[in-house]
Amino acid sequence: MLRYIFFFFVLPVFQVAALYAQDNQKINSTELGDKTPQELVDLIKKATPDEREKYETGLLNYPHQDLATAEQYLRVGRFFYGKEEFEKCIRYLDKAIVIARELQEYKIICYSYTIKGNCYLREGDNQKALDAYYIALDVAKSYEDLELQMITNSCLILVLQRMNQLDKAIGISERILKLIDKTSFKNTREHVRILTTINDVYLNAEHYDSVLHYAEKGIALSKHLDYKEGLVDLYIKKGMVFYHTKQYDKAFKYLLKAEDIILNFDIENKFFPKTNINYFLASCHYEQKEYDKAIAYLDRTLDSIEETDLDKMPVIQSHLLMANCYGEKKDLEKALYWHNKYLELNEEYQKNKDKTVSKIYTAEAEKLENEIENLKSDQIADKQTKTYVLIILIIVSVAFVFVVFNYRKKQKKNTVLFQDLMQKIEVLELREQEEGEQKEEVKEIIIDDIKVDEVLKGLSKLEATEYFLRSDCSLGSIAKKTKTNTTYLSKIIKMYKGKNFNSYINELRIDYVLRRLKNDKKFRSFSIVSIAKEIGYKSDNSFTKHFKAKTGLNPSYYIKKIEHMEEQLQS
Repeated sequence: MLRYIFFFFVLPVFQVAALYAQDNQKINSTELGDKTPQELVDLIKKATPDEREKYETGLLNYPHQDLATAEQYLRVGRFFYGKEEFEKCIRYLDKAIVIARELQEYKIICYSYTIKGNCYLREGDNQKALDAYYIALDVAKSYEDLELQMITNSCLILVLQRMNQLDKAIGISERILKLIDKTSFKNTREHVRILTTINDVYLNAEHYDSVLHYAEKGIALSKHLDYKEGLVDLYIKKGMVFYHTKQYDKAFKYLLKAEDIILNFDIENKFFPKTNINYFLASCHYEQKEYDKAIAYLDRTLDSIEETDLDKMPVIQSHLLMANCYGEKKDLEKALYWHNKYLELNEEYQKNKDKTVSKIYTAEAEKLENEIENLKSDQIADKQTKTYVLIILIIVSVAFVFVVFNYRKKQKKNTVLFQDLMQKIEVLELREQEEGEQKEEVKEIIIDDIKVDEVLKGLSKLEATEYFLRSDCSLGSIAKKTKTNTTYLSKIIKMYKGKNFNSYINELRIDYVLRRLKNDKKFRSFSIVSIAKEIGYKSDNSFTKHFKAKTGLNPSYYIKKIEHMEEQLQS
């Protein structure tokens, strides 16, 4: 309880002082006709951008700081969020937060911090977004408000999935889906927004059946509610699924449906939908070797972006796809230009990404430390507070020891995993040396079905030529090369390889990359993104996920251990 007393009363001291200083600048009552906050917000929403300034000044300097004013600050903040004017949005939300803390109106605080987090997320500042969401979640939990917890958690999983914390994001998503029917969100626009957010997680985790299932539910609900933004988002997600599963005709169908809505209706927050539509339409054309059409779609995005958009992942990916298009067209000068731009933008993005991953693991400890610093800065001298500070210090110390202990335990576990992995790699290399003998053994297998024998020989040939490293390696392409159909090939792989097609390809790729990283120093110097592309993965996230599933280790850890092992051998 004491924690929240400080949250509501200690933290806003300086903000309140600043607010009162601003309030001394009274609005001209004759000019604005003694407008109420609600009337000022209505005027702001109706006015042109040039006309808004005087109404905004009137609202910002409104003399009565009460609940009605806080509600209007939140309302106008939402308005500017819809206009993608995030700086103004945050300015009004901060005003709402100051008043709400004084009045202990937790819902306004929670909504304001959640929207602030959305602003930061849209601007690519993942760390600030995470901070804002954690504050909102703390407030919602302290008041045991289930619906606010759901809203904040649905936003929090956006940051988690950006940081490749997919297990955590899926866990939160599943809890939200179980609880939504118990809330007033059921069958509302908020229900659709939650479904679209959860679908982002399943897309990143490549759970495509789940994406299509929840997209269909969301589309039906969006049509019933006439919710265009929800329809656009879910059509794009269906298009993305069909792109990833190489069903390009279906991908075009849903992406163009989304584009048609954007062109014909007034949709809020158009940047990300338009950018994603252009990117995946371009990707479909690229996969069909229609490079000029792909470039035309990418130009739509890259010709219209501003400097502040360059740290957004769809824009970064568009640079890489543009480089690949010109590479396929043999225009090496342009390919190199766009590739260098991509590397520059991606490097900066990865730096910010690493900072936020660290933030996820240290958030709880930092909140405790901040509380201690706040207590110190206010110089509260009574014995009760000193005891509280001492308790907090002890808790932080114990938490630190616990974190260090777990870190060392994890390091020992990783070392054991690495040693086991090295033994497995040695076995794989011995098998390669005995390849001739293995081929003789294969010949001795009794296979009644001649066609099966031909397919297995075809698979062995493709394995030998490392066809599995190509990004266009798929069940369909291998079926063509082994002169069979996808259904028959899938059954053969299941029966004779003991796994499904995706597991079969991923195992070949990971076995290959383990050996190559062990033996090729130059390859180890590549970025994780470049290594992923080299062995056929479309993203570093997908590569990392499959590498860890196979080995229990992150690729970066494995590379560092190999480098360390070689340094020891050379010394």
